[in-house]
Amino acid sequence: MREKPVLDIHEVPSKPKWLILSLQHLFAMFGATILVPLLVGLSPAVALVSSGLGTLAYLLITKGQIPAYLGSSFAFIVPIVLATEIGGPGAAMIGSFMAGLAYGIVALLIKQLGHQWIMKLLPPVVVGPIIIVIGLGLAGVAVDMAMYENPGAPEAELIYSVKHLLVAMATLAITIGAIIFLKGVFSLIPILIGIVSGYLIAYFTGLVDLTPVKEASWIQVPDFIIPFVSYTPSFNASIFFIMVPVAIVTLSEHIGHQMVLSKVVGRPFIQKPGLHRSILGDGVATMLASLLGGPPNTTYGENIGVLAITRVFSVFVIGGAAVIAITFGFVGKIAALISTVPSAVMGGVSILLFGIIASSGLRMLIDNKVDFNIKRNLIIAAVITVIGIGGAFIKVDSFQIPAMAMAAIIGVVLNLVLPQDEQEKTEQKKYEEKQNTVA
Repeated sequence: MREKPVLDIHEVPSKPKWLILSLQHLFAMFGATILVPLLVGLSPAVALVSSGLGTLAYLLITKGQIPAYLGSSFAFIVPIVLATEIGGPGAAMIGSFMAGLAYGIVALLIKQLGHQWIMKLLPPVVVGPIIIVIGLGLAGVAVDMAMYENPGAPEAELIYSVKHLLVAMATLAITIGAIIFLKGVFSLIPILIGIVSGYLIAYFTGLVDLTPVKEASWIQVPDFIIPFVSYTPSFNASIFFIMVPVAIVTLSEHIGHQMVLSKVVGRPFIQKPGLHRSILGDGVATMLASLLGGPPNTTYGENIGVLAITRVFSVFVIGGAAVIAITFGFVGKIAALISTVPSAVMGGVSILLFGIIASSGLRMLIDNKVDFNIKRNLIIAAVITVIGIGGAFIKVDSFQIPAMAMAAIIGVVLNLVLPQDEQEKTEQKKYEEKQNTVA
C-alpha cells in the first residue's frame, strides 16, 4: 500500500508551514542553480529570477498537476561558454532561445504522434555516452578552478596556488561528507553545505573580499541581458549547432525525471497532463531565461528528492519557492555575496558534480543493461565518447559544430542507420516499456 501524502498536489498548507516548506525547496536547488551562472560568467541573481519565473510558467503550462522545480541546466555549460566566445552573452541567449524552441517543436510532435518515437531516437546507448561526455568534458574546468589563482587565463599565464588547491580539496571533502553522512532533509542540500563551508574556509585563509557586499544596496535590479536593449539579436548557424543539439540530452533527462516523479507522487504524468505539456513547460522556461540573461532551465532531481522524503506534493509549495527565488534575485546584498565565492570553492564542488554527471551516464548504461558484447552498441558508445571528449569539431569559415554537438548528432545518426539484431530489438522494447511504466 502506497504511503499517503502529507500534502497532495492541490492542497494549500498553512502560511507558516508554507514558508518553511518552500524555503526547503529553495535551499535544495540553490547551490546548483547559482553554480552554473558563476561558471559561465552570467549573473546568479538573474539565474534565480529566471528559475523562479520558469517554474511558475511550468506549473501553469502543466495545469498545476506536476510538482516540479526548474533550475539552471549543467548540460549547457560548455555550449554557453562557446557561444559567448563567438558573439558575447547575447549570442548565448539566442542559442538558449533556439534550444527552448526545439523543446516546443518536440512537444508539438509528441502531441500529434505520441511519445514512442522519441524513445526510439534517444535510447540509453546514445544518451548514456553523451552524458559521460558532458561530465568528463568539464573535468579540466573544475581542476583549473581548484588549482589556479586565475583560472581561464592563457596556459602560459596560469598561476598555480597550493592555498587554492587546499581550499578546493577541503570543500570537496566536506561536500562528500555531507552526501555520505547527513540524513533527512540535510542530505538533499550537500552542495549548498559544501559551498557555504568552503566559503568560510576561504574567508579565513584570505581568499574572500567582502567589499562588493558592503557596497551593494539591499534592493537592486539584477544585471538582465535583454534583447534589443542589451544586444541586437541575429541568427548564427554556429550558435544553433552549438546549443540546440544539447537538447538531445536534456530531453532524455526530462523524460527520466517525469518517470521518477510519477513513481514518487503516484500519478501517470507522462499520460496526464502529458509529456508534451511538461516538455513545453521546460522549453518555455528556457526561453524566458534567455530573454532575461539566465542559463537554460531544467527540472531538478534535488527537488524531486525533497518530494520523495517529505511527501509534500503541493504545487503551492513549489510555487512559493519560485516566488522566494525571484525575490532573492532582487536583493543586492545576496547577489553580491554570491559573486564573492572564490573560484577554488567552486572548483572543489565542481570536481564532484562533474564527476557525478559522467557517472550518471555510466549508470544509465548499467541500469538499462546495455550489452557491449553487441558490436553495434560498442561502436555507438565508442564514437560518441572519443569525438566528445577528444574535442573533434567541424569548422568552415565562421560556421562551427563543437565536439559535444557533433558527438550527439553522430550518435543519433549511428543509432538510426546501424542495423539491430533480435537481442537489441528486445532491449529497445524493454526500455520503451520501462519508460511507459508508471505507478
